[in-house]
Amino acid sequence: MLYVVEYTGPFGYLKPWTAVRDGETYSQQFLTPSVIEGMRQKLEVSQILRHKLAYAGLSMQQEQTHPRGWIHEKKKQQLTRPRAILVRGVMLSPTLHLAFASADDAKLAATQHLCLCRNEDILLPAEPQMISEAAFAALPGFELRFTEGPSDGAFLVGYNRFADGAAMYGRLEITGNPTAKPVLER
Repeated sequence: MLYVVEYTGPFGYLKPWTAVRDGETYSQQFLTPSVIEGMRQKLEVSQILRHKLAYAGLSMQQEQTHPRGWIHEKKKQQLTRPRAILVRGVMLSPTLHLAFASADDAKLAATQHLCLCRNEDILLPAEPQMISEAAFAALPGFELRFTEGPSDGAFLVGYNRFADGAAMYGRLEITGNPTAKPVLER
């Protein structure tokens, strides 16, 4: 049996590791090993066994950015900062299920909020539930199953900031319709 906490929020954006400053990007649809480790540390739990991420749709939103530096225009005797407009494909109504091995970890996790990758992407928890591994596996959603290296079906998903920049690999599993709201069944 797994102890599962469901987190929900109005929107969320997981920046792909390949998108440094692309003009248009879509939210990554899975959590990398370093994101899961960051969540584990934030929640102060012993281990997150599995996760599933689903959402209702994507919304293209514009974000205005400024570079760090200033440009000195000698003729006009002024300092300026150029602006750029970036377009982000943000997840609407994301639902994240986290599975824990113990009821204590699930209870502790259910008392805290999570952020996907940005501070404004707050997800709030529901009460923990106990479900079977088969019921968790049947939940609609995206789940990256972590692998040690580039094995069959695995691909590079980034570099782990918690492991001295080690390459991270995984296989993406898509269950059901991950863009529909998942329902926990006991």
